[in-house]
Amino acid sequence: MTKTRVAVVGAGPGGYAAAVRASQLGADVTLVEKEKAGGTCLNWGCTPSKVMKTAADLLEQVRRAGEFGVMVEGDPAPDMAALMRRKERVIQGQIQGLLHLFKARGIRHLRGHGRLEGAGRLSVTAADGGRETVEWDRLILATGSAPAPLPDLPFDGAGILSSDQALCLDVVPDAMVIVGGGVIGCEFASIFSGLGSRVTLVEAMNRLLPVPGVDETCTKTLLREMKKRKIRVLVDAGVEGVEQRGGRCAVRIGPSPFAEAEVPKGPMETVDAACVLVCVGRRPNTAGLGLENVGLEPDPAGWIAADDRLMTGAADVYAVGDALGPGRIMLAHVATAEGRLAAENALGRDRPMRYDVVPGAIFTSPEIGVVGRTEAEAKEDGLRVRSESVLFRTLGKAQVLGRIEGEAKLVLEEETGRILGAHLVGAGATDLVAEAALAIRTGCTVQDVADTIHAHPTLAEILLEVAGKASGRPFHA
Repeated sequence: MTKTRVAVVGAGPGGYAAAVRASQLGADVTLVEKEKAGGTCLNWGCTPSKVMKTAADLLEQVRRAGEFGVMVEGDPAPDMAALMRRKERVIQGQIQGLLHLFKARGIRHLRGHGRLEGAGRLSVTAADGGRETVEWDRLILATGSAPAPLPDLPFDGAGILSSDQALCLDVVPDAMVIVGGGVIGCEFASIFSGLGSRVTLVEAMNRLLPVPGVDETCTKTLLREMKKRKIRVLVDAGVEGVEQRGGRCAVRIGPSPFAEAEVPKGPMETVDAACVLVCVGRRPNTAGLGLENVGLEPDPAGWIAADDRLMTGAADVYAVGDALGPGRIMLAHVATAEGRLAAENALGRDRPMRYDVVPGAIFTSPEIGVVGRTEAEAKEDGLRVRSESVLFRTLGKAQVLGRIEGEAKLVLEEETGRILGAHLVGAGATDLVAEAALAIRTGCTVQDVADTIHAHPTLAEILLEVAGKASGRPFHA
């Protein structure tokens, strides 16, 4: 029996997940990647940023060592050369693991730039100019995205940095201005503040993390904790220009470009910094892909459209991950789920992608974990809801760790007690949100969670506490 030939363009979380799943289902798989296996997530995003966040967190713990009865001589400081070496070791170890996985699964891995030449044909041009044609019966596009600059703030790798470039600094900037208070900007603010930078975070909207699914309770707590860490946060503000001179940046900050006309303009100020980190969004990696040769036309910004089966408008062509744009959810774990599903649908199954229960993990200090609806979103949907919250300081484990900041909030259907959303800000929130995601996906009520025995002393007890309170049986709360 002839195997179905599946070509996957892009070896990030969506692409390699699609390739592995297609191979499991018996396809003849070719995986094309012009950069390193693992894509943005492994090489310039999730993994390297968490290596740096771990170092920043460790520095904070060492600085607080006296509170825990541990004496430390001298003033701890980051060794950026050693940190960059560790980052590369972790990345290379993960890459080698992926390459081994491709080999073990019989996936043909080609390093080069892929371009569609027509239905069923894909040319791959290697760095040395060598060219090969891959024939396919099904195609899965997982080309990802890259940091987007601002028109007046083009990346130069020195004074104006992208998030990719910020992960390769050989020194800790003494002062940094971060443009954009979304997920990436807030994470980098926590990282570089922890490493010793004086951080000014500028956000054009009226709150931090102005993204769907993040409850304002979380953002208010994050703002308070950032102020404690001496991160200066300016909301309703924008960068009006940057003058680079003598290795420094004079950053002119004024009112938000999105402010209403009748809002009076505040005084403009100039902030001195070693560099400016721009974190204002992503742009698609679809240029030069030859989409027109298979009858695909991306939107004006370059994003690819696909239905809930991940099928595009071209026959036998699927798309997953960041290539789908901000109309979907641009997260690595969503790309992985989309990749697996696209592979299954490409090989005969017919399953829709669900986006209603997607956990979000934000690695700030403190961490944020969210899943499901916010209270405001649920009310907009016409649901009768209520919410309950519990502070982390009620947990014995939080007291032991010295991490008492934060709270957990559950949004529930008033009549049934069914959990509709969970919003956690505090120690371990990015791990704790998994239990909440499972509870929402399986239709659990707060009574179900309250009746589930949680190990003690653990941070996981925060969900037990808030569920107990919501079901009328508060314990410590």
